[in-house]
Amino acid sequence: MVKILLSGCCGRMGKVISECISNFPNLTITAGIDKYVDSSLEYPVFKNIEECTLDIDVILDFSNPATLNSLTKYAKIKNTPLVLCTTGYSEQQLEDIKNASNEIPMFRSANMSIGINVINNILKKVSAMLYDNYDIELVEKHHNQKLDSPSGTALLLANTIKESIPHETVFNKGRDGIGKRPHNEIGIHAIRGGSIVGEHEVIFAGQSEIIELKHTALSREVFAVGALKACEFMYGKTEGMYSMDNVIND
Repeated sequence: MVKILLSGCCGRMGKVISECISNFPNLTITAGIDKYVDSSLEYPVFKNIEECTLDIDVILDFSNPATLNSLTKYAKIKNTPLVLCTTGYSEQQLEDIKNASNEIPMFRSANMSIGINVINNILKKVSAMLYDNYDIELVEKHHNQKLDSPSGTALLLANTIKESIPHETVFNKGRDGIGKRPHNEIGIHAIRGGSIVGEHEVIFAGQSEIIELKHTALSREVFAVGALKACEFMYGKTEGMYSMDNVIND
């Protein structure tokens, strides 16, 4: 049985994970970390990770970037794999995550959906093929409580496209102003409203045709399932940097 320490257990995703874990008979949530303690959960909840003295196998984080330092420090002390599902990290924090992977098993993904990561793999194969004759735009939609814009997933997809094209390209986030669109732009547009769980669309717009790759999350359960599959995968891993590509190809 893989014992999980769930950071952000009382948040939206934390609660969905607590509900979905019954579908994973080889996983259990041993304890949670959250500054807002919910006594209705079936496992002990600590306000900070330093208070947890229970035996755990994997740390799963669905909280916010501010917890990164404490989680990484604890994971190093316990030599425990750390699964990071939070978005909105700064460039320095991304560098810290990379450095930590030299000492412990680190997993990070901007989106835990299997479907999104399949699309990301498709983009690696087709972006360079389509670039010369198509303009590339990304549109992402999320609920009105989401803090970061563009979404981490939109940036994941945009960077995959950029890295796949053997030409210099630039991002245009939320296009504004007067002037024709340069071909070397990758447009990224963020929409926030209501309770939209998550929608990402990549548009390749040509002269007489349009190719679209679209993913719509109908519930947060898709992210919970991906996160729990990542916990299964990371159990027993050695130091290094891992992602959903590893989970999909495992």
